Amino acid sequence: QVQLVESGGGSVQAGGSLRLSCVASGDTYISYCMGWFRQYLGKEREGVAAICRGGYADSYADSVKGRFTISQDNAKSTLYLQMNSLKPEDTAMYYCAAKPFSASGWTYWGQGTQVTVSS
Repeated sequence: QVQLVESGGGSVQAGGSLRLSCVASGDTYISYCMGWFRQYLGKEREGVAAICRGGYADSYADSVKGRFTISQDNAKSTLYLQMNSLKPEDTAMYYCAAKPFSASGWTYWGQGTQVTVSS
């Protein structure tokens, strides 16, 4: 079992930056992939970025490439999402997720943190 708690959301003007954090607790010694997802009001959740231990390349949605960076601090069991050059269309609820490396679907989810970008 893994518990995930996000923080760092808020309101910012277009062009600004935010850094989201996700603290993991529980079975964090197990190899997991971790990711960030977002959900617009009334829309399905979509993947933003993901990272897996073991030297695998990070992955990003095309809409955030070059603007967002995913990283993790294993010593702190914390996942980050640095978001730069924010746009109004980045406004959404952002969720942290984790899955065992061999799992096909994302298993654990945080409660979400709201990001609002004004023009």
